[in-house]
Parts: sequence; C-alpha cells; structure tokens
Amino acid sequence: MSKKIRIGTRESQLALWQANHVLHLLRQNGADAELVHIKSDGDLDLNTPLYAMGVQGIFTRSLDQALLNNQIDLAVHSMKDVPVQLPAGLIQAAVLERDNPYDLLVPNPAGENLQLENHISTTIASSSLRRKAQWLYRFPYDQIEPIRGNVNTRLKKLAESVWWGAIFAAAGLHRIGLRPANAIELDWMIPAPAQGAILVVCRERDENIFTLCRNFHHEQTAFCVKIERDFLATLLGGCSTPIGALAEIAGEEIFFRGNLLDPEGRKKVSVEKRISVELGAALGISAAHELISMGGNELIEKKQHA
Repeated sequence: MSKKIRIGTRESQLALWQANHVLHLLRQNGADAELVHIKSDGDLDLNTPLYAMGVQGIFTRSLDQALLNNQIDLAVHSMKDVPVQLPAGLIQAAVLERDNPYDLLVPNPAGENLQLENHISTTIASSSLRRKAQWLYRFPYDQIEPIRGNVNTRLKKLAESVWWGAIFAAAGLHRIGLRPANAIELDWMIPAPAQGAILVVCRERDENIFTLCRNFHHEQTAFCVKIERDFLATLLGGCSTPIGALAEIAGEEIFFRGNLLDPEGRKKVSVEKRISVELGAALGISAAHELISMGGNELIEKKQHA
C-alpha cells in the first residue's frame, strides 16, 4: 500500500502512545503511516463530570467524524470510551490485545501509606460513576470528588490536593510508565466493559486498510470485550450508568462477572457465570437478562425515570 495512512488521535500522552503503537504495528506490516491530532469534546471540557455531560462517545465522536469526512483513515480509541453502536459507515478494523483491565487506587504523594480496608472516612477522587458507585458500596462513609483531565492532568491535580487518593485505569498508567509503586490494584472493582483494550476503526468500504489491520487483531480480546459490551447494550447502559463487566478466558472456559449499581452505591446487583468458550458467544446477553431478573430492572427503571 503506497498511500500514507493517516491515524487520527487525541493529543494526550496516553492517546499518543496508543496511536504510535498502532503506527508501529502498521509499519511492521509494510505500511507507512502518520498521526493526525484531533481534539475531542471531552478534552475541551475538563470540569463537568463525564456522567453529567449526558452524551455517549464524548472522547470518540470528533475522531469518528474526521474519519467519515475523509480527514483521516484510521481512528484509535480506548475501547471503553466507544459507544456500543458505531456510527453508520464505520467498522471495527482491529481490537488489540488487552492490557490489565483493572482499576488502581493511586495514593496522594504527600500522604501516608494507604491501609485500604481499615481506613477511616476519607476523600477519593474520580469522575467515573461506575467507580464512585462501587467504591461507596464498599466504603459508604467516604466522599467522592470529581476529577477530570488526561492521566497527567489528574495525577497533577491529585498531588496538589488534600484527597487521600484517586482512581485510575491500570492500563493507562502502565502504558505511559506512570504507575506508582505504591498503587493498589482494585481487583474487587469490576472494570468498565472493554477497559484495557484498544480499538482501531476504519471506514466500512476501506477494504485494504481493514485487511491490513486484521494482521494485528487479537481474537481472544475481541471475543471477551464483545461479551462485555453485549452485557452493557442489553442493560441500555452508557457512561451515565454504573455498570461493570469483565470476561476472562482460562483454558477452555470463560468466566464472566458483571454488576449494576445505583449512582450512590446503596444497592448492587451482581452476576457471575462460567461456561465453555464454545458456548460463550451469547454470554453477555444472557448474563444481563439474569441480572435484570434478580432486581436489576428496578435500578434501570429508576435511572430512566431520573
């Protein structure tokens, strides 16, 4: 392919790392490529909590529009930011192998070592409604303060604050080499669907680019995140709904965990399922229906009414 492929990316350090990773993979497969920087709505408003913006795809919409307008040839997204329904005319070109899907609690650098299970009421920063709800369900006397911005900005805000700590995605901190040694992995906090995965999107009719990207498509990751996003879609969830989902393959089995909470973390409905990979294609949908039958419908109706 003689044409230089234009890769659309946001301008944060993490977004650039992800886009450069895709650029490297393209070059490994004989293609030339360059980065095109595009600002997203989520990057322009750094004050409003994501769940209060009332829209989906706040970090992906500008890139997808540039792709549809032929300003770029590929868009690289953190897959957890991508709405379950892509815009008409766009398709998944590749899902990259997943990094650590879990969340981390990063302590305030000026604070003392964290004793998570025995701490007294304190303040934690996060603008994720899912993280807020799961944290408050476990630690109901804590306070959650909103924190916006890219990874570097949030780390800076944490260091300048009186907060005890802030919650970050482990994958983002790892990719750009900023994971503190004393960060605590929150393996009890079910991550956002597709957290830790990178999605490459192209135009539906760009068969050459689609075929090229399939060289670094990771089928196992794609299978797991599809289950998680099916779970999300069946529950009609988005960034304004506290939904967690994680599917993991071990040998011939797939283990799924999902939950739904009310925004203040007072009530939680959870589901766990383990079945063979061979029978796992509809696991996200069946798990969502099981959760609904266990009382999840009450939380969904309450959210829709609100």
